[in-house]
Amino acid sequence: MYPPMTKRIITFCMCAVVCLSLVHSELLASNRQTPAVMAVKRAMPSIVNIHSEKTARDGGTLFTKGRKVNGMGTGIVVDERGYIVTNYHVVADVDSLRVTTYDGAAYDAQVVSYDRDEDLAIIQVSASGPMPTMPLGTSSDLMLGETVLAIGNAFGYTDSVTGGMVSSLSRNVEVNEKQSYKNLIQTDASINPGNSGGPLVNLDGEVIGINVAIRANAQRIGFAIPIDNARRIIAQLLSIEHLCSTQHGLIGEDVKKGKLQEFRCKSARSGSPAEAAGLIAGDLITKVGSVKVTDAADFERACLGQTAGTTLEIQIERKGVPQTLKMELAALSGRPSQQIARPTQQPPTPVVKIRPAERTWSMFGVRLEKLDNGERYLVGTKYRGGLRVTGVREKSPAFKNGIKEGDILVGLHLWETVNFDNVSYVLDHPQLSTFNPLKFYILRGGETLYGHVQIAHTVK
Repeated sequence: MYPPMTKRIITFCMCAVVCLSLVHSELLASNRQTPAVMAVKRAMPSIVNIHSEKTARDGGTLFTKGRKVNGMGTGIVVDERGYIVTNYHVVADVDSLRVTTYDGAAYDAQVVSYDRDEDLAIIQVSASGPMPTMPLGTSSDLMLGETVLAIGNAFGYTDSVTGGMVSSLSRNVEVNEKQSYKNLIQTDASINPGNSGGPLVNLDGEVIGINVAIRANAQRIGFAIPIDNARRIIAQLLSIEHLCSTQHGLIGEDVKKGKLQEFRCKSARSGSPAEAAGLIAGDLITKVGSVKVTDAADFERACLGQTAGTTLEIQIERKGVPQTLKMELAALSGRPSQQIARPTQQPPTPVVKIRPAERTWSMFGVRLEKLDNGERYLVGTKYRGGLRVTGVREKSPAFKNGIKEGDILVGLHLWETVNFDNVSYVLDHPQLSTFNPLKFYILRGGETLYGHVQIAHTVK
C-alpha cells in the first residue's frame, strides 16, 4: 500500500509518460508526412491506369489475321465527366481501352479526339459519378533542380511513384523519323514504358508536365510535355466546334506567369455568341456557369456538352470591375474555323454535298448497301449491323487493299458502320486527315479482318 501522496505522484508520472509517448508518435508521424507524400496524396485520385489491346499484323500488305497485343499507359482526368488526357501513342490504332482509377473502379474508354503531331489524345469513360480532376500547376516558372515526381503505370505496375528533379528545360527530342518533340522538360525521375500520359508533379501536388518519352539506353533521362503547352492542345481537343458542332466564337489567350494564371479575351468573331454577349478584348474571364476558368481548356470544358441555344452565365473582370454576361451558344454553320491537327494555310474548299454511297465510291472505290440485322452473315458475331460491299473499282484504294464483293464493312477507324450515317460521321470528321490511312474492319466468311486504306480527297 502506498500513501495517498505517493499514489498521486505515481499516477502523474504514468500520465506524463503516456503523453510524451503520444507526442513522440505524433512527431514521428509528422516527419513521415513529407512534401512528397502530401503531393502524391493530392495528385493520385486524378490519375488513371490505361490498358489497351490492339491487333498486330505479322506481315503482308493485305488482310492478315493478327495477334492481340496488350499495351499500357497512364492518363489524367481533365474533366469530372470522365474526359482524360493521355499520349496519342498510348491509344493509337487500339481495338479496345480499359481504364482503372485509383480507387479500383474500371471502365471501358473511347477515344474522343487527338493530335498526332503533339502526341496528345482525349479519351472518355462513363463513370458512375464525378471524377477528381488534375490539380493544375504551371510550367512557366519551373526551376532547374526543382524536385518533381512521376506517377504512372510503369511496366504495368499501377500507381508507381518515382522522384527526381528538373534536369533541363526546353529540350528538343527526336524519337524516330515520324515523331519529334519541342520544348520538353527533362527530368531524372525514372520514367518507364507505361508512364506515358501520366503526370509530372511538383511538391505542391500540381501537374506541371505530361510524361511522354524516355532516352533509350540511358539511365534516368526522361521527358515531359510542359503542362502550359499541353493545356493549349487540350483546349483544342475539347473544342465544342469539333465535339458538339456548336460554337461560342471567343478567341482567347492563356496568361501564365508563375502563380498568375488567367484567361483573357483577345477578340470575338463577328456575329458570334461571344460578340453578342458583349465580350471584348482584355476581358478577364473568371467563371463560366459553375466552372472556374483559368485557361482556354477550362472555357471549352464549361461549354462542352451544351446544346445550341443554351445560355451560359459568364463572370468577367473588365478593368478590374466584376461583371456578369450571358452568352447563348449557337449551332456551328459551315466548316470549323480551326483544325485539331495542325492548321492548313490553304483556303477551305467549297463544300458540295453528295450522297454517302457516291463518296465511298470516289474515295475508296467501293459500293455499299445496308445489311439487315437479321441476315445470317451477322449470326454469332458481336456486330449490330454492317454494309455489304456490292462493287469494287479496279485499281482503287479498296481494290489494292484486298476488299472484295460480298465483304461486310463493320467498322471504320474507331466506329461501327451499321448504316450510311455512320460512314458519313467518319468522312465528315474534322480529324479525317489525321486518320489517313483509314483503318477498316470487314467480316468475311464469319471472320473479322482489317486493313488500312489511303483515302482520296473529294467533295462533300
